[in-house]
Amino acid sequence: MFQIVLYQPEIPPNTGNIIRLCANTRCSLHLIEPLGFSISDRELRRAGLDYAKNVELKTYDSIQDYASHQLKDRIFTFSTKHHVSYTTCDFQPGDSFIFGPETRGLPDMARELATEQHRVTIPMAPSSRSLNLSNSVAIAVYEAWRQNEFSTV
Repeated sequence: MFQIVLYQPEIPPNTGNIIRLCANTRCSLHLIEPLGFSISDRELRRAGLDYAKNVELKTYDSIQDYASHQLKDRIFTFSTKHHVSYTTCDFQPGDSFIFGPETRGLPDMARELATEQHRVTIPMAPSSRSLNLSNSVAIAVYEAWRQNEFSTV
């Protein structure tokens, strides 16, 4: 369905929650190294439960490595530094959604992989700094899936 990309994720339970989300929405999960944990981390396994076996999970050495494998798909980058609301985007099956690490956000070079209209944000109150990573991914995936009438193609 959609390609979820986590750039250097740091917190195992967030990635575990995203594994569960991907299993339930038929999304693929791509992890860009270095990771802040081991794939075999106990907290990751606990949060992902037994859902990991139902998820296409790939790791990449760098964001450039990921991008070189995904040239056919459209890339959307999510950042608090962007100004296009995710609700104004027209998402299609196969789209890639790239999210940054929990403590630093997505760096400029990764954000620039997307065209200007595909650099999106999730609106928040003005005094807010950021949303939880797994919550942000869920918001994006469910909006994209809704737009595609919850098709699992």
